[in-house]
Amino acid sequence: MIKKYKAKHMSQMLIKTLRDAPADAELASHALLVRAGMMKQLASGIYSYMPMLYRTLRKVEQILREEMDNINGQELNMPVTHSADLWKESGRYQANISEMLKFKDRNNRDMVLAMTHEEVVTDIVRSMVDSYKQLPFMLYHIQTKFRDEPRARGGLIRVREFVMKDAYSFHTNKADLDQYYEQVAQAYFNIYNRSGLDDVVKVAGDSGMMGGNESHEYMYVTESGEDRLVICRNCGYAANMEVATQEKQLVNANDELAEMQEVHTPKAKEIAQVAEFLGVNANQTLKTLIYKIEDEIVLIALRGDMHLNDKKLAFVLKTDKFRPAKLNEVEEAGLIAGFVSPVGIKGFKVIADDVLVKEMNLVAGANKVDYHLKNVNLGRDFTADIIADIVEVKEGARCPECGKIVEHSRGVEVGNIFKLGTKYTEAFNATFAEADGNKLPIIMGCYGIGVGRLVASVVEEFHDDNGIMWPVNIAPYHVVVVPIGKEGDEAFTIAENLANDLADAGIETLFDDRKLRNGVKFKDIDLIGIPLRIVIGKKSLANNEVEVKWRKSEDKTMIAVDKIKDWVIDELKFDVTLA
Repeated sequence: MIKKYKAKHMSQMLIKTLRDAPADAELASHALLVRAGMMKQLASGIYSYMPMLYRTLRKVEQILREEMDNINGQELNMPVTHSADLWKESGRYQANISEMLKFKDRNNRDMVLAMTHEEVVTDIVRSMVDSYKQLPFMLYHIQTKFRDEPRARGGLIRVREFVMKDAYSFHTNKADLDQYYEQVAQAYFNIYNRSGLDDVVKVAGDSGMMGGNESHEYMYVTESGEDRLVICRNCGYAANMEVATQEKQLVNANDELAEMQEVHTPKAKEIAQVAEFLGVNANQTLKTLIYKIEDEIVLIALRGDMHLNDKKLAFVLKTDKFRPAKLNEVEEAGLIAGFVSPVGIKGFKVIADDVLVKEMNLVAGANKVDYHLKNVNLGRDFTADIIADIVEVKEGARCPECGKIVEHSRGVEVGNIFKLGTKYTEAFNATFAEADGNKLPIIMGCYGIGVGRLVASVVEEFHDDNGIMWPVNIAPYHVVVVPIGKEGDEAFTIAENLANDLADAGIETLFDDRKLRNGVKFKDIDLIGIPLRIVIGKKSLANNEVEVKWRKSEDKTMIAVDKIKDWVIDELKFDVTLA
């Protein structure tokens, strides 16, 4: 009987492993994927995916397809190259997004390489949808994107060119979007579980350039992550530090309103110096930051023990074009660095953190060298143009939901979901007619997962000093059969026959027929991370056995030759089902 499938002979594969990590590798996944010969850098943040890694990427893509199809997604494919006219229509072209790669075609038309596909998909929908009867539905694709990151890092964690699964849902009302949003949220957890990642949390996120009024990020919790997270293990509250909130503990809220006094504080400029000099705690002081926001000097008032959150400030200001003022700018504005406060100052916009509304009798600068003011209160002694939560969540802070202590963690973003609302449909006049003929803008949701970043996160989770340990479900191959002996030997022949039998049974199998030392083969196999290794040699065959070893274990097991095929099939069916 001719076998339908045969094992892949490693001697015929393009494989080159490295013993040393690349010099610029900061993360284990970067080092190991390069050392295993699975990817090759072409330029900063741009990689070729070699055959082994590409098999894994395709398996993850298939998981994505299955989970999106399971929530009634319809797959399509949209172009990588976009006419800039669509991006101009949404307003994002004019926003001068630094990661956007713009160019002109041969006819001098403005073009854009796809960062994302909101504009294109909204243009498609506006041309095809005109009635509420056509809604809701969801479209998705798995496509190449390009974002001109200023500092690509971590191998596949932060790249310039990458493959992403984008999905876009379209609804007649917010309630329908809300309901579908939760379906996608669960589908994402299914994707991570099936890919092998269990420690993924959904956190409140920043909508950023995507827009919309609500978003969540999926974070793989790991110390190697670049994102800072705030997590409450008691109630499950989780948020990116960029948007995380806290239960702000008040210090002086129950005090009697005291009379403001000027006090001499020689050489005390910093909060710690002032607090020590006056015998108070940092949380009983008010610090004033001097910022240049676009072309305007602005005062930012915080409690002395708190730190400004730039992302929250950007959200409040609706711009990210701000920075701390330089000393010469402070002096030119007539302000005295180290002794500034909003008290008695005129002509400057003041932004205050909301804790100052209830906090009382704080120590603040007197706008005079070597002097401070005691018993300063917002409302009585100064006013603010904007009052909002603009501070970072501190270590030891309390959860805004349940009041328990939160913990700080780090994570890698492995997905995001957005309630876009009508941001794009209004810009593109993408409307639907209600039953009475009234036209309304379609309501949108948006859902993304970076394929390469997800795979890199799996490697971060599953590796040891010897290399990668792929979960069976997404491993490039399930089994590698290694003969100990030369071609023509009994062990070689039995090993090759077994490898082909397994392949014909649907097990993705490698046959390591390379003419290398056995120790070199074993090191390569560990580095590449094939889940199950079967070794067949003269010694084991003398006992009518073969040696099997799982990559995730140090244990080796001997299995009878006539039982090995069924044993492998049973083991992998069990593992594949649960992986």
